[in-house]
Amino acid sequence: MRSVIGGIALAGLLGIAPVQAADVVTIGIVPAISAAASYMAVEKGYFREAGIEVQFENFPSASPAMPLLASNRMQVVEGGLSVGYFNALVQGLPVIMALERGSSPLNHDLLVRPDLKDSIKTVADLKGKSVALSAPGSIAIYEVGKVLATAGLTLKDIDVKYISFSDMGIALSNRAVDVVDIVPPFGGIVLDKGLGVRWVDPDTFIKPQPVLISAYIANSDWTKTHKDLADRLFLAIVKGARDYCQAYHHGPNRNEVIDTLVKYGAVTDRKILDEMPWQARDPNGKLNAESAIDQQKWYVQNALLKQTVPLDHLLDTSYADYAASHLPPFKVANQNSTLEGCR
Repeated sequence: MRSVIGGIALAGLLGIAPVQAADVVTIGIVPAISAAASYMAVEKGYFREAGIEVQFENFPSASPAMPLLASNRMQVVEGGLSVGYFNALVQGLPVIMALERGSSPLNHDLLVRPDLKDSIKTVADLKGKSVALSAPGSIAIYEVGKVLATAGLTLKDIDVKYISFSDMGIALSNRAVDVVDIVPPFGGIVLDKGLGVRWVDPDTFIKPQPVLISAYIANSDWTKTHKDLADRLFLAIVKGARDYCQAYHHGPNRNEVIDTLVKYGAVTDRKILDEMPWQARDPNGKLNAESAIDQQKWYVQNALLKQTVPLDHLLDTSYADYAASHLPPFKVANQNSTLEGCR
C-alpha cells in the first residue's frame, strides 16, 4: 500500500498523471455467436476506453452461473433465457435482465425425420410424436410449447426427450426421435447430411414478437451500488453489439467478427460460421418486455414456475436507454441487406 501511495505522490511531483486502476468486472459467458458483442468490446478496446477490465468465465448455459451471479462472485451472466432465471426471481435472488443478447429472427428449426415428412405436415400432427429438446427448463420448452398451443396441444401431448444439439442428428438417424428443435450450426449439419428435413420455423408461430431468447443478466445489488460502472459496462457491450449487427448484415467488418468468434472458440469452423444464419439482436440492447412477460406467464400456466413477479423485477430498460442516448442512431452499413432484425 505504501509503495502505491508513494508512486502516486511521486507521479504528482513529476507532473505525470497517475495511472488509474481499471474497474474489474467478471462476466459469465456462454460461448455462442451472440457472445461476439462482448468479445468485440475487448478486441476493439471498448471496455478499456470505459476504464473496465473484464474477466470472462465460460459456462455451457446461463443457469449454472445463477448462484455465482446472485452471490456477486460474478457481476453479469450472458446467455439464453430459461425457467431458471424466472425461478431465481421468485426466490428473491438479486438478479435482473439488463440488456437483450438475442431475439427474433432466431433461425431455429423444427426438423422432421425424412421418413416422416409426409405424415407430419401440420402442428396437430405432432400429437403422440417424440420431440427432442436441448435441456429441461430451456427456452426450447417455451418455444415448442407455443407452437403446440396453435393446434390446441400442450407438452403433455408429445413425448419430450432431452438430447444435446450435437446428438440430435444421430437421434434422428436411428429413429430415437421423430422431430428435433435445433439451432445453428447444428441444424445445417443435420440438413447437409440428409438426417432431417426442414419443417417449420417456430419463430413464426410465437407471439409476441420479437421473441426475447438471450440476455445479459446482472446482479441487481451490484448495479444499484455501482450505477456508473454498470452504465459504462453496458454501453461498451452495446458498441460491440453494433459491430455484431453490422457483421450480421454482411457488412465490411464481417470477417473481423468471424475471426474474433473463432479466436474465442465460440465456433471453430470459420466456413460454417460464415455460411450459417446468425441470431438477430437489437443494436441498442432493448429488451422486449412483452416477450419476457409472456414467457413468465407461460411457465406458470405449465406448472414450471410457482408465480409471477412484477415487470420492474423482470428487467431494467435503463441501460438500453442510456446507450441509445449516448450513441448515434444505428445504420446498417450494407444497404443491400434484406435481413430482418439487428436494425
